[in-house]
Amino acid sequence: MDSIRIGDVELKVDGDGFLQDPQLWSEAVAAEFARLDGIEELTPKHWEVINYIRGFWKESDMAPTVRGLCKQSGLRLQEIYGLFPKGPARGACRIAGLPKPDGCV
Repeated sequence: MDSIRIGDVELKVDGDGFLQDPQLWSEAVAAEFARLDGIEELTPKHWEVINYIRGFWKESDMAPTVRGLCKQSGLRLQEIYGLFPKGPARGACRIAGLPKPDGCV
């Protein structure tokens, strides 16, 4: 198991960089994961998607489907990839601090 240091905090991540304990997520964690993905700044649109994903996960203990994410955010899949170049799972869900979604390869 790997780890990542953000400020004074060391967080355990899996081999794909997903947090092992989503309860330790913070906006600073999101900003660092985004930076590692080549996203210089998280815009209000990024935060809208991130907050939706986190809220869905807190209610259902799972990541939203891509279709549900598009429907709830009002964004097309192409727009989500524009915000999160690594995609909805490897990018958005990881930045949102979720564990690696099932079926994510």
